[in-house]
Amino acid sequence: MANEPVSAAFKLYCLSVMTLVAATYTVALRYTRTISSGDLYFSTTAVCTTEVIKLILSLGMLARETGSPSRLKNSLVEHVLQSPKELLKLSVPSVVYAVQNNMAFLALSNLDAAVYQVTYQLKIPCTALCMVFMLNRSLSRMQWFSVLMLCAGVTLVQWKPAEATKVQIEQNPFLGFVAIAIAVICSGFAGVYFEKVLKSSDTSLWVRNIQMYISGIAVTLFGVCVTDGANVMEKGFFFGYTPWVCFVVFLASVGGLYTSVVVKYTDNIMKGFSAAAAIVISTVASVLLFGLQITVTFASGAMMVCVSIYLYGLPKQEAAKLPQYNADDTEVKQKLITV
Repeated sequence: MANEPVSAAFKLYCLSVMTLVAATYTVALRYTRTISSGDLYFSTTAVCTTEVIKLILSLGMLARETGSPSRLKNSLVEHVLQSPKELLKLSVPSVVYAVQNNMAFLALSNLDAAVYQVTYQLKIPCTALCMVFMLNRSLSRMQWFSVLMLCAGVTLVQWKPAEATKVQIEQNPFLGFVAIAIAVICSGFAGVYFEKVLKSSDTSLWVRNIQMYISGIAVTLFGVCVTDGANVMEKGFFFGYTPWVCFVVFLASVGGLYTSVVVKYTDNIMKGFSAAAAIVISTVASVLLFGLQITVTFASGAMMVCVSIYLYGLPKQEAAKLPQYNADDTEVKQKLITV
């Protein structure tokens, strides 16, 4: 989908909000799992609550898109109640995203926010590989080089992980890294799968989101019952919730929906700058809040990751060299799609 013409100020606004949401979510979640006083909440209930809020927000966006209650009702009946196969199809990314979100809580319970933010960028090569195998996309030499650079940068960050002196709870960095590895695999697969589903029909994005979040609520409720069922029955679903926990749930809810707006109105270079800026913000916040001690290997690895993200988002040179043909030339259209 081509980006709609918008002002530079609006693009800057999109970039700023996406950066702040990504960085703030990571730091706030880390705070609620390691430093915040009070009883520790159940992460499974937070993930489930996030899915419920996403569903409500998507319903609101679909209502705005349809323009009237009757059209909204007809759309829901057609695409939800009368489309069990579509719900089953969207249950696949629902399960995968549920695993990813729970892994994020586990990772940030064992790794600093800055380390997490850098390592989580492994989702870029994972997504790239999924696009190659699932969507038959191609990557330029520069993109393959940037993927290798990113992996090298993450390796440096994890070689001797930075330590946070103000965190008093026991942590397991290896467990945190395994959790991130699972999360990035889930992110890459689910994102490409959802894109493939979106492009297979003309169904509205918000309808697809509703289908996915309905399945997501069922999946995450099952996760609550299996993992924390007895504790939830004894202490309550919202046990341990504080204003900070509610803030984390809010950021997780709006972050995913806002990403679709950002993707529509910005380009890969701006998204790369956003990811790099989020790493810088998370690092500064970790130094101030958690007493993170920056090492040479961490700084070098983080710099390599930031540069690789920028290089990955650069336009392919092949696209600039394509000659101009008539719009009805199907062969050229196919080349443009591949690029």
